[in-house]
Amino acid sequence: MASSMNRDHLANERTFLAYLRTALAFVAFGFVVARFSLFAREFSAIAHMKVPNTHASTALGVGMAVAGLITAAYGVLRYVRTYRAIEVNQAAAMPASAAVVAGAVVGAVAIVVAIALFSYL
Repeated sequence: MASSMNRDHLANERTFLAYLRTALAFVAFGFVVARFSLFAREFSAIAHMKVPNTHASTALGVGMAVAGLITAAYGVLRYVRTYRAIEVNQAAAMPASAAVVAGAVVGAVAIVVAIALFSYL
């Protein structure tokens, strides 16, 4: 029983680290996206081209950084809830609403990126 509980705690810690890696990736990607507009402006100045400045990449980058913050906070919440559930030998399944919200957010980001990419064509 004790070794099973130890494996459960270790799995919980690995999951928590996966949440943190994902959050860090969101923040880093948000930084890159936000800085893309700066790169585009500099490149357009060198190439003597006019590039519209919509600030869309800055807004999307900030949104990605906020998504990283939310992911990290949710990861901490899940870790603590699962840790407590393991201690009392109960299951701590993720709520279905969390999966629906996460899927909707990813879908919304995909739509925004697709629209932004098609607007440059």
